[in-house]
Amino acid sequence: MLLLSVSAVSNAQNGTIRTFDVKGQKFNMVEIEGGTFTMGGTKEQGNDADADEQPVHSVTLSAFCMSQTEVTQELWEAVMGNNPSIYKGKKHPVENIMHSDALQFIEKLNNLTGKTFRLPTEAEWEFAARGGTLSQGYKYAGSDDINAVAWYGANSYDGKEETDPGYGYHDVATKAPNELGLYDMSGNVWEFCQDWYGDYSDKAQTNPNGPAEGTDYVERGGSWTCVTEYCRVSHRNYENPFGHGDTGIRLVLGR
Repeated sequence: MLLLSVSAVSNAQNGTIRTFDVKGQKFNMVEIEGGTFTMGGTKEQGNDADADEQPVHSVTLSAFCMSQTEVTQELWEAVMGNNPSIYKGKKHPVENIMHSDALQFIEKLNNLTGKTFRLPTEAEWEFAARGGTLSQGYKYAGSDDINAVAWYGANSYDGKEETDPGYGYHDVATKAPNELGLYDMSGNVWEFCQDWYGDYSDKAQTNPNGPAEGTDYVERGGSWTCVTEYCRVSHRNYENPFGHGDTGIRLVLGR
């Protein structure tokens, strides 16, 4: 028996939002139109761009859906029956997970729903963070003002004690969204991608899936402990499969 209900509502920013209800926990998936973009350390990233963001290259992606927020702790618990997070909060993003935990969650979610959710590719993640075909060329996901769109070190961590208000993770979707209506693509929690970490190519690519093998997985977006440079849309980070305390996930559905 599939424990799922789905509804679709109009989204003024980009097509359609599909709402899924799994065991009483609702989450939204934003339909993202396919397109071509320049991936890597483009000019708006300035001197903050790192060497592994080069060479910039053209990527063409098919349409896909991406979850409007990170996977929350309440959704994780509904699917998995546990909550591994260090900083508990129903609407906080799940964190403190390994890559294998993420894949197990997705497998169970797919069994419950009959769908084929997965982690985003690195290219899908960056395209979505940049705003897809609606991109305004921002440095962070939705703005050049990081405080408008992200929970990061300066507003969540620096100089604060654990007992201070605003310390740590925050409920999802409490900052402004980007052009596609996606929240927290910059800051709050790092997000695992499905790709192994590797060097970029200067060749144009279509629906790339990253290297065939590797030792570390790509993670994107920065977290509540990070400096501004790590929260940029083109910044790349890598993490061994065991993950760390401030890593979570975002879902993709399609192709």
